Amino acid sequence: MNGSDTPQLVLVHGIGGIRDASEERREWLAALAEGARRAGHADAVAGLTRGWLAETGFADYSDLFTDAGAQGGPAGELDADDARFLEQFVAALIDELGRQSAERDDRRSLSVIDDARAQLPRADEQAQGIGAPLRVLGRVLTTLLQLPGLRQGTQWASGLPLLWHLAQVGRYLNRREPDGSGRPLDLRARRRVLEDVDPRRPLVVIAHSLGSVVAFEALHDHPGRVPLFVTLGSPLATATAVLQRIVPQPPRTPAPVERWLNFWDRDDIVVGRPRLKDWMRPSASGVLPVTDRVDSDGLWVHTATKYLRHAAVAGPVVEALKK
Repeated sequence: MNGSDTPQLVLVHGIGGIRDASEERREWLAALAEGARRAGHADAVAGLTRGWLAETGFADYSDLFTDAGAQGGPAGELDADDARFLEQFVAALIDELGRQSAERDDRRSLSVIDDARAQLPRADEQAQGIGAPLRVLGRVLTTLLQLPGLRQGTQWASGLPLLWHLAQVGRYLNRREPDGSGRPLDLRARRRVLEDVDPRRPLVVIAHSLGSVVAFEALHDHPGRVPLFVTLGSPLATATAVLQRIVPQPPRTPAPVERWLNFWDRDDIVVGRPRLKDWMRPSASGVLPVTDRVDSDGLWVHTATKYLRHAAVAGPVVEALKK
């Protein structure tokens, strides 16, 4: 399976703690196999669970956020730039969740969202240093986690752990935290995406959450073909907080990408504005992201495997891998 015409698959994770890359790769492929079966590609299931396992890369950059001395733990270890990002990001999430709830005329959700918006940090709290607004933002997120589609999820018991994970997006976009060689965190994360990729082979990329930002920027520097780029639960279109800080500016589809599918779930709290194509310029070949909504059964948590079990997500991936 290593011929020059055989597509290679790379998985790129999102926010969260330290990863077990081998185990998580297995879980992603198992979920993808389930989605493939639902999409009518039962013949590909064995390949996804066994044959393609060794050929699939899992870009693990989680250690970059948790090395000794790294930021992201107690509030005192985040700086003013981190706090400003989080305020913008949480406010954008509230606006988007409010817009979606209004479209559904969901009065119950609108009440929760209005409560969360009223709790956003005030100017006098911001003047007290970053600790006070970060504690307030933690409470805001705890309130948002009471939304009907989120309140029984088990990934985040309260808003503060979610806040630390959301801070990873800002830390990436702040483009600081150099290593001993002076390479900033964002550059090191992007290199993890492409370090084991053979540019002579077609590349299929599935990127989740923050991973969609990392992969989007990395693919602008990829010299090979990318027949399919899939983004799941992406914050890319969160305007002020993310979209206006990604590279390049103005944002455009990476040149190697031949097809870009973007999926969002209305109960995914990390997703910003789902209308990504309205905020992205096409590549020179005219490629724009095509966004589709998926609705997950049962309790929703912000995980890639929930998305991958959908036929709409897995079907195009399997078709691209078969070519």
